[in-house]
Amino acid sequence: MLYIGVDLGTSAVKILLMDEKGKVENVVSREYKLYFPHTGWSEQKPEDWFLQSMEGIKELIKDFDKDKIAGISFGGQMHGLVILDKDDQLIRPAILWNDGRTQEETDYLNDVIGKDRLSDDTANIAFAGFTAPKILWLKKHEPENFEKICKIMLPKDYLAYKLSGSFCTDYSDASGMLLLDVKNKCWSKDMLEICSIKEEQLPKLYESYDVVGTLKSNIAQELGLSEHVKVIAGAGDNAAAAVGTGTVGDGMCNISLGTSGTIFISSDSFSVDSHNALHSFAHADGSYHLMGCMLSAASCNKWWMDEILKTKDYGKEQEGIGNLGENSVFYLPYLMGERSPHNNPNARAVFLGMSMDTTREEMTQAVLEGVAFGLRDSLEVARSLGVNIQRTKICGGGAKSPLWKKMIANIMNLKLDVIESEEGPGYGAAMLAAVGCGEFKSVQDAAEKLVHIVETVEPEPELVEKYENQYKKFKKIYPSLKEIF
Repeated sequence: MLYIGVDLGTSAVKILLMDEKGKVENVVSREYKLYFPHTGWSEQKPEDWFLQSMEGIKELIKDFDKDKIAGISFGGQMHGLVILDKDDQLIRPAILWNDGRTQEETDYLNDVIGKDRLSDDTANIAFAGFTAPKILWLKKHEPENFEKICKIMLPKDYLAYKLSGSFCTDYSDASGMLLLDVKNKCWSKDMLEICSIKEEQLPKLYESYDVVGTLKSNIAQELGLSEHVKVIAGAGDNAAAAVGTGTVGDGMCNISLGTSGTIFISSDSFSVDSHNALHSFAHADGSYHLMGCMLSAASCNKWWMDEILKTKDYGKEQEGIGNLGENSVFYLPYLMGERSPHNNPNARAVFLGMSMDTTREEMTQAVLEGVAFGLRDSLEVARSLGVNIQRTKICGGGAKSPLWKKMIANIMNLKLDVIESEEGPGYGAAMLAAVGCGEFKSVQDAAEKLVHIVETVEPEPELVEKYENQYKKFKKIYPSLKEIF
């Protein structure tokens, strides 16, 4: 049988076709626009997601036996606010995860409602990108739109709704809304009251591998598929990527180097970081995870290459980089503010330590190292909680760079396992579809059978020591500049 995984990203939808043995048969990517109506705002049109997903699926399956396609699932950008009226029409463009307009609402939730109360209710505190602050912003600034709301959903769930008619979400994605009681896996009545919304405006909750419906007849007809093709709930992009890298089960770790960067630690049991520097979310395998998220990761390198150096040859720019662990230039990777562990949307990127003999290569090296140091900040929080991580998987566009992988292994002092498929959320989504269709008995069963390690990057003791000294310098920079931000 064949399974479709839809990775609904910020810049494009990437759709993958996988067979029952885990072989990736085809991959299609289709881009859509990102809108910045005001400084710090970030929006997209959900109808663009749907259009490009439909066209992408048609292209994906055109040369395959459509009768063999059994299920479809999703990995999606998290936290985005999608709202529909009573006629199922979109009320306004989606407000995205990297939108920074909600500082006032975030401060209200953390300082007036209180972090302790939020953490008790949802296992997390408010971050500017989360969905609840967006709802409060809408209530204050667009009351006419707020009053029209009939359905509130997350980006990937809009696709599931359009394909199946099922108003649904999964626990992993819902965890990032600040509306879910993560520990008890139900909507928080306290948070619904704070946000002035009703439970019927929110989707039904499912595990990521649950079947939520089948293709609607008009959708099936347009795609040339059977109406019996199952639609499976799916997961937030980081949880889907974790499934795709086999990061399931207790104490497993995955680092994602995408537009944003994450360190994802799976756990059989529920736990909360007392300082709330890490997110405490449900996992797509039915358990839980801790996650540190930095808003700019591979996007830092993209910005540096595309906008500043004016080049697309990323590999060539890394060729001349040597003297690892000895760079005198440092870079703070906060192009769009920062989430974990600082929770400061006003933080900004900084180069520090340049002199007259600073080279282009040293600046590029500083960008790559700065992202790795930023990820280590979250790892250190996890270590302070007694989490003992010795190795990690890695995925995302940045993971294609051998140099960056070497830096991360040594800066974090972790063994870095590279897997056969680098498709991350799309592959994880296809695996969830296979589990939902009964191909595997559990997500862990699928991960054990389908995910294969092809390379391990080992930390080098001498380089680890050098980077330890560099990290001690790096972690002094943000506190020194915090008041300026």
